[in-house]
Amino acid sequence: MRDVLAAWRPVIDREIERLLPREIDVEYVARAFGEPTYEYDPVAIQRALPDPIWNLLDRGGKRWRAVVCCLLIDGFGADPHEYLPYACIPEILHNGTIIVDDVEDGATMRRGEAALHREAGTDVALNAGNAMYFLPLNIVAHNPGDLDAEIRLAIYEMLMYELNRTHLGQGMDIHWHNEQAIRMSETQYLEMCACKTGCLGRIVARLAALITDQSDETERCAARYAERMSIAFQIGDDILDIENADEDGGAFGKAVGNDIREGKKTLMAIHAANEASPERAARLEELLWADENSDDEIREAIEILRETDSVAYARERALELAGEARDALRELDIDDEIADDLAEFTRFVIERDV
Repeated sequence: MRDVLAAWRPVIDREIERLLPREIDVEYVARAFGEPTYEYDPVAIQRALPDPIWNLLDRGGKRWRAVVCCLLIDGFGADPHEYLPYACIPEILHNGTIIVDDVEDGATMRRGEAALHREAGTDVALNAGNAMYFLPLNIVAHNPGDLDAEIRLAIYEMLMYELNRTHLGQGMDIHWHNEQAIRMSETQYLEMCACKTGCLGRIVARLAALITDQSDETERCAARYAERMSIAFQIGDDILDIENADEDGGAFGKAVGNDIREGKKTLMAIHAANEASPERAARLEELLWADENSDDEIREAIEILRETDSVAYARERALELAGEARDALRELDIDDEIADDLAEFTRFVIERDV
């Protein structure tokens, strides 16, 4: 799987750079956004959009969402290189959500460096992050691949539907973060993930299906595959925060126990609150609710998660979701080699160590 990512990532990065150039001028702005009513300031636009956007993009990221979209397009019998701009849409959206999420979470680190809002300012970060929600619509408007009007309309409608649900998920997550009690159920947590993270995965799959004019049933199966895989990815991401992040940020790019410091109600925390004694559950809530945590308090919270086997439980649930993704994949009529690569992604999102 790492070989597949390594082969595709430079292709995706070149396409993103073509769509969102590092350096812009008045001609590019007019071409991308329309002629000005009076006069654009290209210097201001450069500092407000390309600079912060590429600040984040240059830090890394595996681009797996774009790669999965390309593999699905290929599996559906079309040339993914012809539709690369569309495959970049979920990657641009994903990075936009990262910028906004970090502001909302009060995050300090992202991909081994200071979170963008701490480096560029909250105003610049929010504007850039929000712009990345809308820039993909320009891609559809410019119609690369010469898609039929009906397909383009279906893509617009799909993006609006999925992005609205993304904000439902983020809204639930924010509200839980602002409550001390761990009162949400596991199914509510999974629904939050299905909206917040899963909808981006669904965009990946639905784009591939719509572009290649697949049946509604094929689109649903592909969306289910990507959604379940994305939820497994989110759970795996939370597990990595506990298990593999080190004191200095390390390769994973976060401080140790970053989710605990931010007070996130992860699946592990929900499971631990249900399985621990009332006293230990209350202590976990107290630690997650604290404005700041010492290293000893972080270790104490992790110990509560471990003594209730909550890390192991979360891993098992992630594996189950990955299995559900593979079940959906088996219902798709695609080339065996491509199906194997797509199935391997469901393992990679859990078993990765960075």
